[in-house]
Amino acid sequence: MTALAIALALFAQAPEAAAPPPEAPAAAEDRLPNGAPRDDYQFVAWCYGALRGYLDMHDEMMPEVTRIETQFRKPGTSLADDLKVYADMQKIGRNQLKTFQASLTAAEKASVRPINTLGANAVRLGRQIWNTGPEVTKARKAQEWMSWSLPLRCETVSASLETRAKLMGATFKVNEEPEPGSGAAPAEAPPATPNP
Repeated sequence: MTALAIALALFAQAPEAAAPPPEAPAAAEDRLPNGAPRDDYQFVAWCYGALRGYLDMHDEMMPEVTRIETQFRKPGTSLADDLKVYADMQKIGRNQLKTFQASLTAAEKASVRPINTLGANAVRLGRQIWNTGPEVTKARKAQEWMSWSLPLRCETVSASLETRAKLMGATFKVNEEPEPGSGAAPAEAPPATPNP
C-alpha cells in the first residue's frame, strides 16, 4: 500500500501537460475592423468609405467639437491649436483618399472581371460606420468623431494592393499591340516593296 501511495503522490506532483500557448493578439496594423471585408480590394474600398464619411462629417461635427474643446481645456493649450488638428486631419485624410482611389483604380484595371460593383458596396459599408440612431447624442457622436482614426491596416493593404495590381496589369499588357506613335517597334516589320 505504501508503494501505491508513493506512486499517487508522485503522479500528483508531476507537472500538468502544458496547454498550448494562447494566440497572440494581432498587431494593431493587422487587425481587421468589425464588419470590414477580408478581401484586400473590398477592404481598401471599405477604408475609403469610412474615411470619406469621416471627412464629410467635418462641418456637422465642428460646432460640437469646438464646444467640447472649449469646455474641457487642458492647461497650457490654446483652442486655436487644438482646433487646427482637425483641419490638419482633413488635409491628411484627403491625401489618403487619393491614395486609396489610386489603389482601387489599379486593381480594377488589372482585374480580368469587373469588380467595381463590389468596391461600391464596400464603400457603402465603410460609410455606414457613421450611421447612428436617435439615441446617440450630438456630444457622444462628436466624441467618437474626435477620437476616430483610420485603421493602420488600411494604408498597408492599400499599398500592397496597388503594387500587386500594377504587377498583374503589366503581365496582361505583355501581349498587347503597341499604340501608334508610342515609340515601340512593331512586332514584325512590313515587307519591303521593290523599287520599279
